[in-house]
Formats: sequence, C-alpha cells, structure tokens
Amino acid sequence: MGSAEFAQSSAVRAPGSGQERIAGIDCGTNSIRLLIADVSRDEQGAVRLTDVHREMRIVRLGQGVDATGAFNPEAIERTRIALHDYVDLMIEHKVERVRMVATSATRDASNREDFFAMTADELGRAVAGAQAEVITGDEEARLSFAGAVGELSSAAGPFVVVDLGGGSTEVVLGDSDGVTAAYSADIGCVRITERCLRGNPPTREEVASARFFASERLAQAFGVVPVERAHTWVGVAGTMTTIAAVALDLPEYDSEKVHLTRLPLSELRAVCDRLIGMSHDERAALGPMHPGRVDVIGGGAVIAEVLADELARRAGIDGLIVSEHDILDGIALSIA
Repeated sequence: MGSAEFAQSSAVRAPGSGQERIAGIDCGTNSIRLLIADVSRDEQGAVRLTDVHREMRIVRLGQGVDATGAFNPEAIERTRIALHDYVDLMIEHKVERVRMVATSATRDASNREDFFAMTADELGRAVAGAQAEVITGDEEARLSFAGAVGELSSAAGPFVVVDLGGGSTEVVLGDSDGVTAAYSADIGCVRITERCLRGNPPTREEVASARFFASERLAQAFGVVPVERAHTWVGVAGTMTTIAAVALDLPEYDSEKVHLTRLPLSELRAVCDRLIGMSHDERAALGPMHPGRVDVIGGGAVIAEVLADELARRAGIDGLIVSEHDILDGIALSIA
C-alpha cells in the first residue's frame, strides 16, 4: 500500500472466466473507496456482482472546503497517492471498465479542475480516456439506494435509505420498483465537526449548536422526501457502520458482522450519546474505530440522533438496519 493517510482493505480473489471485470470508485469528502468486481447475470437476467477486491482509505479530500471553498493541495496529493495504488490494482486485475464518481466536496470546491486533471492522469493508466465525474446529490442518493436495498426483502419496504457522508447526507425513499423521492442535504460528519464541534470533548453548547444545525439542514430533506411512508430505515456509510460496530462491542472492525445489523433506536441513541461525549483518545481506544473517523464520529453521531428522532416521530420507525453495501455497489451496478 502507498502512504495515504489510512487504509482498510479486503482479501483479493483470483480472476474468473467468461465474466466482465469492472471497477467502481467512490471519492467522497472523507474517504476514497474501490470495488473491483466480476459482472454476471442469473437465469432471470438480473445483474450480479462478485467481489474481487474492496478497499477504503481515509484521505480527507474535503479538509477545509467548507471554510475556504477550495481543495487543500495536500488533500489532493493524499487522494492521488491512494488513487495511484487503486489504479495499480485495476491493472493487476485486468479491469475492463471503470467509473469514478466524486461527491459533495468536489461539487463545492473552486479548484476542482486540479482534482479532475489528476484523476484523468491516474485512471488513464488503466482504462484509456477514463476520468472522474461529479454527480448530483440526486444521483448520489439513487446510487446509494440501489446498493443498499439489494439484499433486503421487498416486503420490508418502502425503505428510507440514509447515506451519511462527510460533506452531505442523502435521504432516499423507495421500494423494489425504485426510488420515489430523494434529497441531498448539505451536512455530513466532517462538515458539522469543522463548523460546530471544536472541543475535546465538545462542550454542551457545541453539541446543542450541532444538533440545531443538523435539524435545520435535515428539515429541508424531510420537506422533499415523504419519509412518513417508510416502513424500514437503512443506514449506510462509515458513520453508520462504525456506530453499529461500537454497539456490537466488536474487538476490531468486522464488516461481515456489521452488515445488516439491526439496532433498536434506544440502543442507537445510547451509542451516539456515548460517542458524542467521548474525548479523542477515548474514541481512538475503541476496538472497531477506524483512525480516520476518530475526530468526526461525534459529528456523525449527532446527525444520526437527529435522524432517529425525526424518523420515529414522522414514520413510527423503531430501529435501524445498517448495510455495508452502499453507493460503491450502486456505482458498480450502474456500469453493469
């Protein structure tokens, strides 16, 4: 691995035969993630993905974007190092097609062309002409939904899928027929931390300010997405999976144990309160805590609590299902 800030990867699998090999890359505010997969179809013609390699690195591309409106050159370089290693893996595994999407931070950055020039240079080493693309909040929401509900019974729908990222939070309503409504709220664990939560641990006033900020931004989403129709809440992305891992009291992070965990809202709130009130060192000492999430997990927990309160009030939802499958899987499916 290269010298990107932090990394977490899965085991690789030998190439299959008679299948197309594709790669999806999700570059968000906090992390950059890679999925290399083989594409096949079942007897009914439905697309199936078989993982070859998954990897996540925290590069904090969106560091300071909320305050300055521009990418920090050091953040672009951290992202380049990670992407360079990802492209090496794509070459090694003979990837035929790739789609790389950039989300919240890239939509906001005034110097985003520097980022796109870098990604075109790197991706072109594996697939001629490949380059990153900025997707809208609406498409981000739809890709997240497609990845999140693929393994859930249609009888549990309609679903409200929440992708709680670093710079934005997508709220999506839909069922087995697809998305009904979606909204990308301009709030995430990095954005809320940089704006509101500066203490270690944060002060009571800072937490109150963060809750107000989260409630204000999420109210815009609930004004567009009729979540009162939802029967099941599905949460995806690093804040949600980390909360589940802490709730399970795992000695280290285990994606198989986290995937499709169901948390009653009372347990979710208890874990969130605990994370919000912890110091940096106390969070870092938690077995399943990724080092790159230590300083922003409290902000993510504030957003998760506000979501829990609103979905309980508006839809009578009493629990959260946490899925490891999210926008990254949706990106790969969109290629297939």
